[in-house]
Amino acid sequence: MAKKVIVQANLNDNDTEFLSEPRQSLLEVLRETLALTGTKEGCNDGNCGACTVMVDGRIVNSCLMLAVEAEGKKITTIEGIAQADKLHPLQQSFLEEAALQCGICTPGFIVAAKGLLDREPKADEHRVRHWLAGNLCRCTGYDKIIRAVLKAEKEL
Repeated sequence: MAKKVIVQANLNDNDTEFLSEPRQSLLEVLRETLALTGTKEGCNDGNCGACTVMVDGRIVNSCLMLAVEAEGKKITTIEGIAQADKLHPLQQSFLEEAALQCGICTPGFIVAAKGLLDREPKADEHRVRHWLAGNLCRCTGYDKIIRAVLKAEKEL
């Protein structure tokens, strides 16, 4: 068993310290050590986007990032998107537009869409589709997801 490393990071706007083996992915530590199960494991090889989180404002597949690389970083998961007891406009629009079914891909889509809208508050449909191309959905198709992001964009 490898020696664990102490990692200090800002997780969902809270300074956090956790132990990680050098080989553990950020996804594994989020779900199994920190009990933040909103970030989903889909493919575990960076192809589906279900595990998307933001690291220092950039979208990242957490299954491809080692947890020890989070040292000193600001990480936002789906649990950090809502404010207090109110859903973020992206979360609300996903509900209103029925842009989810099984829910495995939904957190990754929402985090990725937030990453886009933080950078480009006036993104058009083409840009939204391009930005979300790294996220796969096997249930809904993509039109409802795109409509939900564009609706939230108008509210932000």
